[in-house]
Amino acid sequence: METNADIMLLQEIQGEHSKHGLIHDTWPEGLHSEFLAKDVWPHHAYGKNAIYEVGHHGNAILSKFPLISWENINVSPFTWASRSLLHGEVQLPWSDDILHIICIHLGLTGIERRKQFSLLCDRIQAHVPDSAPLIIAGDFNDWTGQAEKRLAQRLHLKEAYRTLHNRYARTWPSWMPMLKMDRIYYRGMEPTLCGRPPHSSWNQLSDHAPLIAAFDLP
Repeated sequence: METNADIMLLQEIQGEHSKHGLIHDTWPEGLHSEFLAKDVWPHHAYGKNAIYEVGHHGNAILSKFPLISWENINVSPFTWASRSLLHGEVQLPWSDDILHIICIHLGLTGIERRKQFSLLCDRIQAHVPDSAPLIIAGDFNDWTGQAEKRLAQRLHLKEAYRTLHNRYARTWPSWMPMLKMDRIYYRGMEPTLCGRPPHSSWNQLSDHAPLIAAFDLP
């Protein structure tokens, strides 16, 4: 909420957990995405990634602008590693353009990610017009830098932090960022800002440091 962001893309958001409420008195009822969105982001979507005995978690999109449609696409090549792409379409109030948003959390192994990059590219080529503004953001788990090659070659996407700083952002672990795990890819717009927020309190919220970006749309 401190960021006052128009759109938030979140990974590993708790959808349900039957045991946490028994331990923590202030544990909210319902989806955590709805709890976070209250009074700030009136439009939100949640897509399950992992389902287990006591609950589930996944990706979420929170938006101040109308989220006119969304779909959660399973990209899990293995039953033990549940992953999905949450694809939302946002109506921008100052434009007739539809902004396409994809919230992503890719697998830990190279085999998983290669298949997931292919499924992501197929999804975009089939459902996102070439002229539409597009943002793909989240935890890519991409230690070897394969995302840039695949997304640039097939989709003509650029990464926001790299565009502005000539390198990827170090985001993991949040208390001493060393690995370049999280990215914000885009096309059909230009980044004016991209960076990690300076607040030390973020370290208590996640093991990943968040990235914040701003864009100009033509």
